[in-house]
Amino acid sequence: MRVTQSMIANNSLRHLSNTYGRLGQLQEQMNTGKKITRPSDDPVSAMKGIAYRNNVLQTEQFKRNFSEAHNWIDNTDAALDQATKAMHRIRDLAVKASNGTYEEGQLDAITKEINEIMHQLENIANTEVGGKYIFNGTKTNERPVDLAADPPVFPTSTDDVKIELGKGVLIPVNMKPETVFSEGFFESIQNLINDIESEGDVGSHLSVLDERIDEMLKERASLGAKSNRIDLMEQRVDQQEEISKKMMSDNEDVEYEKVITEFIMEESLLRASLSVSSRIVQPTLIDFLR
Repeated sequence: MRVTQSMIANNSLRHLSNTYGRLGQLQEQMNTGKKITRPSDDPVSAMKGIAYRNNVLQTEQFKRNFSEAHNWIDNTDAALDQATKAMHRIRDLAVKASNGTYEEGQLDAITKEINEIMHQLENIANTEVGGKYIFNGTKTNERPVDLAADPPVFPTSTDDVKIELGKGVLIPVNMKPETVFSEGFFESIQNLINDIESEGDVGSHLSVLDERIDEMLKERASLGAKSNRIDLMEQRVDQQEEISKKMMSDNEDVEYEKVITEFIMEESLLRASLSVSSRIVQPTLIDFLR
C-alpha cells in the first residue's frame, strides 16, 4: 500500500484531535468533580446515578417527615403534661371542697378556680402546631373544643394522622382525642363544679378525676413508646442516607489524584505527538520559498 503525505498528515491530525478530546474530558472532570457530565459519557454509570440519587432524595424526604413526627409527638406530650398538672390541681381543690370545713365564700373561690382551669384545659385541647389542631384527628383545620358554643363543640374525628417514615411505613403521630378531651371529660369537671356549688357529694368525684389522670398518664406512656420507635427508625434512615450518598459519590465523583495523573500523561503524549508530527510531515513548497 502506498503511503502518501496526505495520509500521514490526516493520521497525525486524527491522533492529535483524539488527544485534545481526552484532555478536554479530563479538564472538565477536574472542574466539575464528576466522572460524567452527560449520560453519553457512561450510560451505565448514569443509570446507576439516577437510582442512587432517587434513594438519597427519598431518605431526605423521610428525614423531613421525622421532623414533622417529632413535632407532633413533642407538642402532644407537652400539652398532656400541662393538662395532667391542671387535673392534679382540680383534684386538690376537690379534696379541699369535700372536707366540709370550708365556708360558702371559700367554696365560691374553689369553683371559680376550677372553672378557670377547665377553660385552660379547653385551650390545651385546642393546641395548634403549624396552624393545625393536634387533638382533632385528621380534621386538623377544625377547632376541636368550644365550651361557649350552643351546643358545646367537642372532637369529632377519630382517624389517625399518619406520616410516612419509611417506604410503605405509616406511623400514627396523634393522640386519640376521644381518650382525653372528650365530651365526658369536660362534663365530669362541670359536674364537680355543680356539686360544689350545691354542696353535693364532692368526694364521689375523686375517683373519676383519678381515672382521667390515669388516662392522661397512659397516653403519655404510649407517646413515649411511639417516640422511641420513631427514634430507632430515624437512626436507620440516617444510616441509609449515609450509605446512599457514599454509593452515589463512588459512582459519580472523580479521584483527583488519578485524573491529574492522567491529565499529565495525556499532556506529555500531546507534546510528543506534536514533536513527531512536525518531523514526519514533509515541508511544503512554501517552506522552501521562505
